[in-house]
Amino acid sequence: MNLLLKGLIRGVIPFVLLLIISLWNRLQGSVEESNAFFFYGVVVFFLGLTSVIYEINHWKFSKQILAHYGAMLITVFPTLLLSGFYSLNSFVDLVKVYLEFNITGIVLFFSTYLIFKLIRKLNHVKAE
Repeated sequence: MNLLLKGLIRGVIPFVLLLIISLWNRLQGSVEESNAFFFYGVVVFFLGLTSVIYEINHWKFSKQILAHYGAMLITVFPTLLLSGFYSLNSFVDLVKVYLEFNITGIVLFFSTYLIFKLIRKLNHVKAE
């Protein structure tokens, strides 16, 4: 399966689930919750779509990290700004959102990196 199709599957499935929850909330009259689930879905779509960057084996890990960060910067960051989750009354507010975006990204990156490293180590031990 090519990487684009794999990424689309990883992104579309959770997006559709969150979209259904969003529509259900909208039908129930919970517009704010509906909007939140919709934007969560968009963010998860982009995360799933771009997760395949780490499967491009002929790229160095540093190139994969930079490509993923760039993709997040042009997809997820604007989604967060448009979502209404943050008050954006000044340039300082924008910088705060940008810093929070980066801090969250770093925490998630290192968490998943360590988890997958541990899983690989456990699988290696089982194979022996």
